[in-house]
Amino acid sequence: MLDVTVIEDPEAAAVSLDPIRARLLAELAAGPASAAMLAGKVGLPRQKVNYHLKALERHGLVELAGERRKGNVTERLMRATAASYVISPLALAAVQPDPDRFRDQLSARWLLALGARLVRDVGALITGATKARQRLATYALDGEVRFASAAERAAFIEELTAGVSALIRKYDAPDAEGGRDHRIVVAVHPTLKQTTAPLQQAEPTLEQTELE
Repeated sequence: MLDVTVIEDPEAAAVSLDPIRARLLAELAAGPASAAMLAGKVGLPRQKVNYHLKALERHGLVELAGERRKGNVTERLMRATAASYVISPLALAAVQPDPDRFRDQLSARWLLALGARLVRDVGALITGATKARQRLATYALDGEVRFASAAERAAFIEELTAGVSALIRKYDAPDAEGGRDHRIVVAVHPTLKQTTAPLQQAEPTLEQTELE
């Protein structure tokens, strides 16, 4: 079972978003189970559960883990193909965010468009690397910082921009034969607290991701 997989197909995305099927995916991520075993957990007849399992199986969201005899019946034990799933913007290709449409470093919506592209690109790279049986070279940095004031945050962003820009200028080799382009995304946004506190009281966090 994969730790996480990206759903790119629109039909598979629709299947995964069905509440009953999402519940079945969650149950099967915890371990293999038969339709009869799942029926009691989700409160549906076994035949109805089988119907949903077949839909999930057709789209590669669950797979056969094994079979066992129970009386005169052979039960199919199914398992989720991943512990968790992320839906790629490719599932809504016609309306997926395009960060190149506008560039505003202080726009939360532009940051969201960058995040969507990150999911799309890394998902496609994972799919390609898996098919080629190759390792995907990526790096991510995640951390939190508490700023004493808005002025301190602005100074931090200024230094961060200057430092990352200097590194890009230092290592960028556009004419290198055999080189490969990499995308760098640096984001700063308020940390979401697990409370009902207003968003403006949240703490900023820094996330940096480099992907191949």
